[in-house]
Parts: sequence; C-alpha cells; structure tokens
Amino acid sequence: MEKLRRLSLHWVKFEILVHVPEDSRMLPVSVRPTDTIKDLRVSLVKQGITSWKKHFSYNGRELGEYETISDLNIRRGAVILLIDKSAS
Repeated sequence: MEKLRRLSLHWVKFEILVHVPEDSRMLPVSVRPTDTIKDLRVSLVKQGITSWKKHFSYNGRELGEYETISDLNIRRGAVILLIDKSAS
C-alpha cells in the first residue's frame, strides 16, 4: 500500500493559486506533490508571467528553488506569493 501511495504522488495533480501583488492577480496553477518551486516558476513562464527576478513566499517564508510542494506541506487551494526581490 505504501508503494501505491508513493507512486500516486507522481501523477496526482491539484490546483494552487499564485498571487502576483503588482498585477493584483491570482493565477491558478496545477502542481504535483513532487514538483519543485523551480517547476512552478517554469509553469508560470509558460503562462507569460516573468518570475525570474522574483521569489516565492508561503506562510511568511521564502521558498527555495529545489524544495518540493510536499516538503513545504502545500495543499490544494493554497496561496503562494510571487514577490519582487527588490521589494524585500
């Protein structure tokens, strides 16, 4: 059963929201628990949102590029902030 649960982490997708304060937008993004913050960044770039000079913040904490969604305990419907690095 544990093996089945671990395998499901690779294909189960859920939606989170990315808040872009300077545009006052909330963007829905589909992620997997095994996705990293860098994967999230790439997903936003595909949607036309430039995020390379910005950092992600969740629960008041800056997120590292290689942390996974499951490591950060991010769940369905969570809101992640995309903040300009010069504003911090």
